[in-house]
Amino acid sequence: MYEERPSRIEGGFVWTSRATGTEKRILPDGCMDLLWDGHSLSVAGADTHAQVFRSAAGAVMTGLRFPPGFAPRVLRVFADELTDQRIPLDALWPAARVRRITDLLAASAAPGQVLEDIAIDHRPEPDDDTALVDEVAALAGSGWASAAIAREVGLSPRQLQRRSTRAFGYGTKTLQRILRLQRALALVRTGSRAADSAARVGYADQAHLARDVKDLAGVPLTALAL
Repeated sequence: MYEERPSRIEGGFVWTSRATGTEKRILPDGCMDLLWDGHSLSVAGADTHAQVFRSAAGAVMTGLRFPPGFAPRVLRVFADELTDQRIPLDALWPAARVRRITDLLAASAAPGQVLEDIAIDHRPEPDDDTALVDEVAALAGSGWASAAIAREVGLSPRQLQRRSTRAFGYGTKTLQRILRLQRALALVRTGSRAADSAARVGYADQAHLARDVKDLAGVPLTALAL
């Protein structure tokens, strides 16, 4: 069972998942998550390819999914240091602080709300770099190519690559590719034909979408269109 709701952090989501004991495939989405499993806190970095997990039936996980580029501001770490990794929060923050947060979560009937409170308390004030990262994420999510994004935000391709890697965990081209796949899957799952979905989000054709699904998700499109 999986449930989610919009977070008080704009563009973020609070989610809860109860394991069934079967494999669960987590697709890359350009985001990082703060995770609470009922005992410990960890951070999921941005994924470049699907991750497959199996948890004991009945195990509950609560997470706060940050919008692209937001988590590094809260965690005070470059996103590329965590790409494709799951690490304990106390590897990034002082152990005493994490113990206090863990105690709050263990005593709470609404751990998702506690995760939001922690993130809001630790986020810095917005600045010019915040606005730049948000603009890059929005343009990539709208299908802009890397070169066009660089021109729009006034950076060289090399500068954009460096900023994007630190903010998202990978370059803008990879972010754009991942977000495009997510848009296509959302359309397919609401009943749109694969060919129509591919065209609407900027793929050359249905075969192009199929190749990206296989590469990023590790399974055919038909396995995800549910």
